[in-house]
Amino acid sequence: MEHAGTSLLRDGFILLGAGLGFVLLFRRLGLGATLGFLVAGAVVGPQVLGLVGDAESKLGIAELGITLLLFIVGLELNPSRLWRLKEDIFALGGLQVVFCGIAITAIVALFAGFSIPAAFALGLPLALSSTAQVLPMLQSAGRLRTPFGERAFSILLFQDLSIIPLITIIAAMSRNPADAAGPPGWLLVVYTFLAIAGLIAAGRFILRPLFRLIGNMGEREMFVFAALFTVLASAAVMEALGLSTALGAFIAGVMLADSPYRHELEADVEPFRSILLGLFFLAVGMMLNLTAIAERPLFVMAMAAALIATKTLVIFLIGLAFKMTWRGALALGLLLSQGGEFGFVLFAQAQNAYLIAPDAASLFGAIITLSMATTPFLMMATRKFREEPLAKNQERDGPTADGANALIVGYGRFGQTVGQMLLAQDIPVTLIDTDIEMIDIAGEFGAKVYYGDGTRLDLLRQAGAAEAELILFCIDGDQITPEILEGVHEAFPNAAIYVRAYDRRSLVKLKQGPVEFVVREVLESAVKMARLAMEGLGIDRADIDRAEDMYRAKDKERLRIQIESGDIRAVREQVAREMPWGNDR
Repeated sequence: MEHAGTSLLRDGFILLGAGLGFVLLFRRLGLGATLGFLVAGAVVGPQVLGLVGDAESKLGIAELGITLLLFIVGLELNPSRLWRLKEDIFALGGLQVVFCGIAITAIVALFAGFSIPAAFALGLPLALSSTAQVLPMLQSAGRLRTPFGERAFSILLFQDLSIIPLITIIAAMSRNPADAAGPPGWLLVVYTFLAIAGLIAAGRFILRPLFRLIGNMGEREMFVFAALFTVLASAAVMEALGLSTALGAFIAGVMLADSPYRHELEADVEPFRSILLGLFFLAVGMMLNLTAIAERPLFVMAMAAALIATKTLVIFLIGLAFKMTWRGALALGLLLSQGGEFGFVLFAQAQNAYLIAPDAASLFGAIITLSMATTPFLMMATRKFREEPLAKNQERDGPTADGANALIVGYGRFGQTVGQMLLAQDIPVTLIDTDIEMIDIAGEFGAKVYYGDGTRLDLLRQAGAAEAELILFCIDGDQITPEILEGVHEAFPNAAIYVRAYDRRSLVKLKQGPVEFVVREVLESAVKMARLAMEGLGIDRADIDRAEDMYRAKDKERLRIQIESGDIRAVREQVAREMPWGNDR
């Protein structure tokens, strides 16, 4: 037992260290994290250095990363977002998957000598592109919020959705005797619909009340436990019925996509997904048969070139059919021309179904890897021929999070006023709070408020802070600190930060941070009440205006001194001379 524990620690140390080093290198070269993990696994695996073995057992654990990824994909599918992008997702994305899948399957069958079932098992996965590689490229180029970026995102989203039917197709073609001994296909269809209905019912009547209870307790650790329980339980139910575990996790995500806990769940699950998905690609890299690849290098290069050319041409023609300019259609085709990470998942499914041999899985895994490596260079080489990014004033709300221009953290009496005024000007807003009772009441009035701690960077990122123009902290009390604001500004430098200050002391403290504006929560209401009091005493309007102007001028000067000195007492003597009877609020 001690030896096993030592071996596990040693393997973990080597895999994480190699993964970290190669991913940093590949990120630096603009090649993406997925390639880094694959190469790291190949280098430390039995084919090269032989530092780590038993890739199959590690792959079994790491497949949980795929399950968690599909859970997060499900969480992204709230109805309003689907409706806004419905044409691009289901028409553009559907045509891309179908026509690319058919074209690549034909190439594999005609020129690689595979049977029809094997060609489908290899060709359909190659129709998918790399979400993990393409989305960061769009973000770094500033194009994610443009019409071009929305179309690319919509195709990637449909590809993610198509994983479930593709897994089902491979299972239906299975030659594995264990699969043949299972229930007939019609019964699996019945099981699928019953399981989906059961999961939806469980989400409404069990999970939502459970998360509401945990939210009222304020225990973030319990949220993490509950999120992982939801994913694993839904996957386990599907596995027990002989169905896809990925389908169970996906349905679990969809049934919680429109709940107030969506962003909190995404933020809690994301670290586990990232780690396990990285381990999955490390294990795939370890399992690559480099000898088989070395024996047929021309086949790998030729098939990678055929894959890129075919997908570029098909997507280019589909783009033209959807009235894109030829430059934009070409850019879209090149951007999505590579194979994707889900290809490795589907190749593993096909191998387990006895549709393809392990050597074929390694060869086509290498083809995906090579195609992914070419994408950044193709985009750079064709830059002058493609459509340039749109000007900033031509951008529109993006597909990430809820497409909000503003994030409001805290939806109490202060945040409600801010939010309702912004919404009155048709400014898209995402609302975040931790008060479950308030969230429920706001829902009764038609407001969609998400549960979560809005001071957490990971939750803000999930809520779309990277694309937001404004982040407004409307939290009651003295919870916001300059350190929090520094972290938020560093993580999201393009968002202007506005903060509600509890009192003058808070304002002096927060003004030292990277904020656009700090608002004292009671200043304007106190000035208003003073004006009304003077009106009640019959004082002339001009004198009231003069008194207000005098107060504001003195208050502004005192604030300047206090902020420069960082000491609330710096104007103590001045205040005592001017208003010896009051305190300085």
